Amino acid sequence: QVQLVESGGGLVQAGGSLRLSCAASGRTFSSNAAGWFRRPPGKETEFVAGITWSGSSIAYADSVKGRFTISRDNAKNTMFLQMNSLKPEDTGIYFCAVTTGSWSTIVARGKGTLVTVSS
Repeated sequence: QVQLVESGGGLVQAGGSLRLSCAASGRTFSSNAAGWFRRPPGKETEFVAGITWSGSSIAYADSVKGRFTISRDNAKNTMFLQMNSLKPEDTGIYFCAVTTGSWSTIVARGKGTLVTVSS
């Protein structure tokens, strides 16, 4: 069973940057696709970015393309989300997850970290 713990959230002004980290325990993380998701206030959970186990394929939601970068270090069982040019609409609880190959199904997830972007 994989366990995931996010860190790096906080309060930032619009235009600023944050880097989220996801620390995973268990053997399944490095051999599975993974991704970042977020839940904005009052809205449904949405996909933000995904990466295959090898890092050979990456996908982003249209709303974050060109601003966010996902990466992973399987040797350290970690995954990152670099968020630049943040906007107030990026506010939400961000969580990392192990997913199926197409990032459509969450297999395991962390509790999340809050990102608040002020205008």
